[in-house]
Amino acid sequence: MSAPKIPPKSTFTPVDSLMPGPWLDAVTWNDQGLVPVIAQEVGSKDILMMAWMNRDALLETLRLGEAVYWTRSRQKLWHKGEESGHTQKIKEIHLDCDGDTILLLVEQKDGIACHTGEHSCFFRAWDSAQSAWVDESQSKK
Repeated sequence: MSAPKIPPKSTFTPVDSLMPGPWLDAVTWNDQGLVPVIAQEVGSKDILMMAWMNRDALLETLRLGEAVYWTRSRQKLWHKGEESGHTQKIKEIHLDCDGDTILLLVEQKDGIACHTGEHSCFFRAWDSAQSAWVDESQSKK
């Protein structure tokens, strides 16, 4: 008896002519019209960062094939890497079971996702013995 075949994961293909439609209603947008997005590196599975998207950011991400977020502090669309060159090429995109969180599996250009120059934004770890956050950044080692 042979093992059942597992269907391949869907691979992402940008759709430059994609238009808004009912598919956007599958996403549960918060009161500000935003949804949290987790960026995970496709190869290492490292969690790189958390950001926000609005409808336009999601649409632009799907059109370009690179991560585009909504920056709450600047109140505008932010094409990740537009200044640093550290773009995130989309390999897969998933919507969670409640429709209220998006997961991007990305290829991180130059391995730097954080604006501090770190690989991941999550470089501070809780140390229970010290009751403090400990900086585990690679640049300080």
